[in-house]
Amino acid sequence: MAITVTEETVEQYHRDGVVLLRGLFEPWIEGVRSAIEENKAAPSWRERTYRPGDGRSPFFQDYCVWNRFDGYRALVVASPMARIAARLMRSSTARVFHDHVLVKEPGNSTETPWHHDLPYYLVDSPCTVSFWVPADPVPRDRGIEYVAGSHRWGRSFRPTRFDGTPLYADDPSDPVPDLDANRDALEIRSWDVEPGDAIAFDFSTLHRAAANHSELRRRVTSVRWVGDGALFVERAGTTSPSFPDLVYRDGDPFEGDEFPQLWPPPG
Repeated sequence: MAITVTEETVEQYHRDGVVLLRGLFEPWIEGVRSAIEENKAAPSWRERTYRPGDGRSPFFQDYCVWNRFDGYRALVVASPMARIAARLMRSSTARVFHDHVLVKEPGNSTETPWHHDLPYYLVDSPCTVSFWVPADPVPRDRGIEYVAGSHRWGRSFRPTRFDGTPLYADDPSDPVPDLDANRDALEIRSWDVEPGDAIAFDFSTLHRAAANHSELRRRVTSVRWVGDGALFVERAGTTSPSFPDLVYRDGDPFEGDEFPQLWPPPG
């Protein structure tokens, strides 16, 4: 299957920090569904499940598992994701940073707050892209919203865990502003998405996700990539995801076996 990303799409990605890609990963979705069930049965040590205080269904999350389960691995390695990542980033290379599995079971009441991802990470780069790939139909009222253009604000907001607690102690950066109070002044993007679609967004684009008050599952895998110029960054505490055994210095080139370069293809 020939898959192309137009220059118009690339321009939109750089202008808005987010773009919808329809149907590009449909051939790999059944494998992703199988991998999610295998992953839930055998989570990694990074697994983090939020269980709402109201006793409603859980929000399962796991990280850095793309190479442990065949269905995830195929999406990352066998699909055209690496090539599309490089194209969107306008980068000569594409390197996997990590993946993030997010399963909001039917009736889950957890709302993912407004945030952008870059301050959580031990990497910085002028070239970044995340692919949010649903394994179930997700209407926009149960999906994800983005503030178009926020990746160009030039600001880094204080990272918090999804339960509202700070990720880094004594972080001097500003909290995310009250975006909901100013929705009319913002360009907010959201879409109804189908399995095999992907929403591609910059690490600095502000976004949030709704609870899942429906009777249907909301299974998603999100794969994060960096391109040319990526560097390690020392943060004020343990990053999310964490890499406790990784040795690096602030400003070192971002590379290593944990983060393979998949574009151009190895060899």
